[in-house]
Amino acid sequence: MAPWPTRPIRLLIGFPPGSVQDLSARSFAEPLAKALGQPVIVENKAGASGTIAATQVAKATDEHTFGVMNNSQLTIAKLLNPAVAYDPAKDLAPIALIGTAPLLLVVSQAATGTTPQEWLVWLRNQGAKGNYGSPGAGTPGHLGVEFLKSRIGFEAAHIPYSGNPQVINALLGGQLQAALMQPSLALPHVQAGKLKAIGVTSSGRSALAPGIPTLREVGVQGSDFELWTALAGPASMPAPIREKMEAALIKVVKSEEVRSRLLNVGWQPAPSTAEVPKKRMRQDTATFGRTILMRGVKVGNWARTVRT
Repeated sequence: MAPWPTRPIRLLIGFPPGSVQDLSARSFAEPLAKALGQPVIVENKAGASGTIAATQVAKATDEHTFGVMNNSQLTIAKLLNPAVAYDPAKDLAPIALIGTAPLLLVVSQAATGTTPQEWLVWLRNQGAKGNYGSPGAGTPGHLGVEFLKSRIGFEAAHIPYSGNPQVINALLGGQLQAALMQPSLALPHVQAGKLKAIGVTSSGRSALAPGIPTLREVGVQGSDFELWTALAGPASMPAPIREKMEAALIKVVKSEEVRSRLLNVGWQPAPSTAEVPKKRMRQDTATFGRTILMRGVKVGNWARTVRT
């Protein structure tokens, strides 16, 4: 194999600057550049729930384009929207797992009561008049709530935005009642008393959300799942290149410097070989595929209400 890389590496991000995917990529871009001997350029290609960036990665042929992606981009994008121009299982190749995180269910200041259990009752009582926001249809923040709806017992309407920063602004402004997002994004507003935290989706309490109960603890059974992020390339990329990138990224993410950065932006570092995200892709495709089918989630349900 000829020497690789021979030009700058592109890391495509499907969400806006300041999003968790963006922050995670920027936490290791510089050390990865040093390890590979070429610049690593982070490019934001926001829109369509991250599938614009994922499509560009899937179709890339320059052997230097990769994507930092979440669960939905790598699993159920095609199931949710047949118009998506790539098939995660056929067109993308996971390279390495980067990190994991629970999601945190938060509600606006309008929630009545003083405990997570009482805020959950308030949310349930909103019924079909309630709403919740996400950074796009098919994202974990969307499908996670759909997964939880029958467990919580409410029928809130989904309002998608272009990213989590916009979701938070809508929560703070009173346009939204609830959202499911990474603790790192919501906790500063919870700690400031501007949002109320009900619980995290992990099976046990998380160091990323100190003092916050799990959803199981507040009475939401069968609510365990988490967000994960991985580096992926096009399936057509030669295996030796994927393997070289895998080794370099795992070494970089294991460093104390990058581990600390990832924790600071809300990720539990979990550097693992390609086999781990491959397994997670199969598991999440099954879990959220059932959610799409059972909840009747379709592209037409949200296309007319996208917010920016």
